[in-house]
Amino acid sequence: MAYQGPAYGLSRDCMLKAQAKFNLQDALVALKWIRDVTQLNLDPPGSDKGVQDQIDFANVLKDGIALCTLINRLQPGTVSKINTMKAPFKERENLEMFLKGCEMYGLKRHDLFQVNDLYEKKNLYTIVNCIFALGGMAKKKAFDGPTIGVKVADENKRIFSKEKLEMGKTIIGLQSGSNQGASQRGMTPYGAPRQILPDGR
Repeated sequence: MAYQGPAYGLSRDCMLKAQAKFNLQDALVALKWIRDVTQLNLDPPGSDKGVQDQIDFANVLKDGIALCTLINRLQPGTVSKINTMKAPFKERENLEMFLKGCEMYGLKRHDLFQVNDLYEKKNLYTIVNCIFALGGMAKKKAFDGPTIGVKVADENKRIFSKEKLEMGKTIIGLQSGSNQGASQRGMTPYGAPRQILPDGR
């Protein structure tokens, strides 16, 4: 991982906002789900206190082994070979294969994260969001095991007849303004002189 150096100005503001979006409790729920599904040990390297902050969270997942194992449990055969070599390019390859597997499983691009987000410990909230989205997709696919997140809704496409669509063109939608209530009917037309009546009205 390249040394990024300290952040200043706008970069620092963006970094602090991203850190503020990270929720440790949600991250712990995500890790527990991964542990329950994969049966892997997800304690931070060199620590016996468990995950204490977002740096620990990133260190647990950055090699991609747990994530690749997770997607293989959800959809067997998604990642044909999980790299176990502790080399940066191999770990990044694991993360890329996990993200491709998520897309194959049904997640949208906006549900995913960038490899650098996890590997360089930036925008770590996006990793938590991705895991919850994956759990929601697992619910939709009726995964036979523990799940998290909100179930992804099934598509409910409406098909209207041509006659029904033509009828809709004759109706003024309320978002265009109401056609009920007060109007300018009976008011003095634009440009006409005001009528001064004898009683002073």
